[in-house]
Amino acid sequence: MSGPQCCANPPTLNPNSGAGHVEKLGGLNTYVTGSPDSKLAVLLISDIHGYEAPNLRKLADKVAAAGFYVAVPDFFHGDPYVADGGKPLQEWIKDHGVDRGFEEAKPVIQALKSKGITAIGAAGFCWGAKVIVQLAKREFIQAAVLLHPSFVTVDDIKGVEVPLSILGAEIDRLSPPALVKEFEEALNAKSEVDSFVKIFPKVAHGWTVRYNVEDESAVKAAEEAHRNLLEWFAKCGQAFAEGCLLRSSYAAAAAAVS
Repeated sequence: MSGPQCCANPPTLNPNSGAGHVEKLGGLNTYVTGSPDSKLAVLLISDIHGYEAPNLRKLADKVAAAGFYVAVPDFFHGDPYVADGGKPLQEWIKDHGVDRGFEEAKPVIQALKSKGITAIGAAGFCWGAKVIVQLAKREFIQAAVLLHPSFVTVDDIKGVEVPLSILGAEIDRLSPPALVKEFEEALNAKSEVDSFVKIFPKVAHGWTVRYNVEDESAVKAAEEAHRNLLEWFAKCGQAFAEGCLLRSSYAAAAAAVS
């Protein structure tokens, strides 16, 4: 399921945005930021507008400042969705399926591990959330966050094996509050999986990365979601650690959201 909300407030893409740089990772051009010496990585999977969105890279830099090595791959191979003059959305979606994204994420995860990363958290936005929920198995990642997800079903949630946070919007036709509540019920039935579900009032699908930086209320709502994302990865520290992260790193991650 996709629709106009996926296309609302499109970003002005900028390949030079962010404090990090682009390198090949698992065969994909990937924006990377943060210390290469970190044993913890966070994989961010974009919405349909791709990895050159400045607000997304700004969030990646924020996560990196909390002590994580952050990777934002280009799953669209230089072909993000463009509303003006591009393909119709449904046609674009057919050419950029989430199943392909899931398969292409696997070598990215292996490439992170080859760098000495011992645990990986992952967050997905809209389109990216479906990829994340498919990756939410212990063999791939150790914690996950879905932000205004698209395409995600209750059955997807039932298959999750790692700690999962879902951040939804009150105004969302793709994952309306009633569906997010179903996600929450499915997670509550899985006592072995830690979870956190929150519906943000008065915001619309895409609010975490497609906000107007000059709109104070929009920025405030986005930053609250960003704090929740970081808090979740900090809370899941034991799942991340596996004996490889000092307690001081947890404190740094927690301090970054205070």
